Amino acid sequence: MPQLGESIAEGTVVKWLIPTGGRVEKDQSLLEVETDKVALEIPSPAAGYLTEVLVKEGETVPVGTLIARLEEVKPSGVVNRVAGVILRPMEPTEGAADHYSPAVRQLAKEKGVDLSLIKGTGSGGRVTRKDVLNYLAKRETAQPTSTRSASAPSASEEILPFTPMRKTIAERMVKSRQTSAHVVTFFEADFSAIARFREGKNLTYLPFVINAVTRAIKDVPVLNSSWAEAGIVIKKDVHMGIAVALDDGLLVPVLRHADRKGLTQLAREVTDLAERARTKKLNPEEVQGGTFTITNHGGFGSLFSTPIIHQPQIAILGVGAVQRRPVVINDAIAIRPMCYLSLSFDHRIIDGATADRFMSKVKAYLEQSPWEKCL
Repeated sequence: MPQLGESIAEGTVVKWLIPTGGRVEKDQSLLEVETDKVALEIPSPAAGYLTEVLVKEGETVPVGTLIARLEEVKPSGVVNRVAGVILRPMEPTEGAADHYSPAVRQLAKEKGVDLSLIKGTGSGGRVTRKDVLNYLAKRETAQPTSTRSASAPSASEEILPFTPMRKTIAERMVKSRQTSAHVVTFFEADFSAIARFREGKNLTYLPFVINAVTRAIKDVPVLNSSWAEAGIVIKKDVHMGIAVALDDGLLVPVLRHADRKGLTQLAREVTDLAERARTKKLNPEEVQGGTFTITNHGGFGSLFSTPIIHQPQIAILGVGAVQRRPVVINDAIAIRPMCYLSLSFDHRIIDGATADRFMSKVKAYLEQSPWEKCL
């Protein structure tokens, strides 16, 4: 199992993309792995034949665990192993049971599990995330039928098992609500200037929103911060997270130094990140280090949203669908492309006045900017 990020201690094998015995070329996608941060396809470290799979689909193992063997069959018929090492069962060493990954500790804390009661199946007797989930499942099964009847499916129902990504999203969303004091404010912006500028250009509305947000952050820098025990940590760099909807969940790839890029570059990078997020080609570092997040829920027709803050950030901007609506301008009714914007913010760090000042800046930049200078 490769190291997929500094803070990632384990990974789940979602799918082997090459059948056992199948040929794989160097750098060809070999398997799909999911962690608590990203889902991606892992390239083969060498060309050869997948002769043995040691970790089955659905299993979660610590980083560094041997998961398969590749062998190269030479014309002479002599087999030369080119990847993998001999797997020897490890006896649990003293203190091994007390060495838990951050993900395992967090899950145990949330579920009220005593880790000392769980026998680890990982290398060296280490307790893995799967061990904790299996323990929870057995504990649920052991409960009296009367306590489980409410969740038991009837003949007209079926259970759709949680994917690792869905479990991670659920845990993070609940944790975010428990961590931050969520408050939401709404603004409405006239996209007429943007609509005129977009005519004949291959640009969506999202790059314009990113540009306006990064400029507003320069005016109100506390929006680009995080909470720490010592105080509020103001981030000097603006790394913009862009929420991307997947078939089975959500990823938030990050645009580095978004404030330094023009509309064309922003559009190109957003398209690239979104495409690679959907095809599971993102690198782990591309979903880490964001300082502010934008979620474009309007792409599915939604008008209003109260998004949950992406920790440890302090705010997230929701962008609704752009619709032509009647509005009053200079005491006259006019038809304009309008958009509702929402800002969920952490009331521990900023108050409503600061949030509204920031949103007023975003609105002004969207409505008044001479966009020719922003390409």
